[in-house]
Amino acid sequence: MADGNEPRVFRIRVRGSDVVASCAETEKALIALEQAVAFPRPLPVNVGCRKGGCGACRVKVLSGDYTTIKMSRAHVTEQEEAEGYALACRIMPLSDMEIEPAFLSPRERMEMRQAQKFAD
Repeated sequence: MADGNEPRVFRIRVRGSDVVASCAETEKALIALEQAVAFPRPLPVNVGCRKGGCGACRVKVLSGDYTTIKMSRAHVTEQEEAEGYALACRIMPLSDMEIEPAFLSPRERMEMRQAQKFAD
């Protein structure tokens, strides 16, 4: 936290859009993105359950530091997390960040898992 118990605020850019959200270090990235875009304009990241279970807000962090809280391994494996994938509803920034949407439909997820089995 910054001096005076004020949380630090960072910028989150979404690649492929003009969206830049201000996000406090104590705030989840998805919430900041939702607040940065005025309705009825669509969000650059899908929104689902907001609790880490549905995978709709899956993103790839292209740059920046962040912390994560518990999220479903059905949507982000440990290997994917090490590669920068996360759920926007489960990440909080530690620096300015750039992200891009990385949603996988259930069919795409199944096809990816099958391809990984053949590679092993």
